[in-house]
Amino acid sequence: MQRIIKNGQVIDETWHLLAKDATLDGVPNCDDIIVPLALWRDHAHALKARDGGLGVWLDSDEEIEEIADDLQFFQVIALNFPAFTDGRHSSTAYLLRQRYGYQGEVRAIGDVLRDQLFALKRCGFDAFALRADKDPIDALKAFEEFSEVYQASSDQPQPLFRRRSA
Repeated sequence: MQRIIKNGQVIDETWHLLAKDATLDGVPNCDDIIVPLALWRDHAHALKARDGGLGVWLDSDEEIEEIADDLQFFQVIALNFPAFTDGRHSSTAYLLRQRYGYQGEVRAIGDVLRDQLFALKRCGFDAFALRADKDPIDALKAFEEFSEVYQASSDQPQPLFRRRSA
């Protein structure tokens, strides 16, 4: 069983991430699932009628605007990082929190490494499925490496100079 980091703790994964080419055949009605965007587009009506929890995952070339009107149906939005160097979904997480006011779980999946965690948390992520060869317990240390931040972001809306002058 995979373990993920959620809200600063390592927990056992309970959600099933469906593959990009998945279909609804054989998916139990009561399981918590995270479906690829294409499956949501094709079967939104059936997915809304399920008893289990529902999440959606977007690849790095898919835009959050495609599901902006449907955010209330998802408990989890997972954003795929296909490569460590592909940071496009950092902006997506920020938009989810700031522009759309999404309060559910925003999870980083794919090629997610410890070096990214502090910055991703600042953008709005609250859950992280690290790459399979990485230790989530060790990765927790990433959140303690900096005691102060200068820039404003989703986790600290005021930049340091404004906080100091207050």
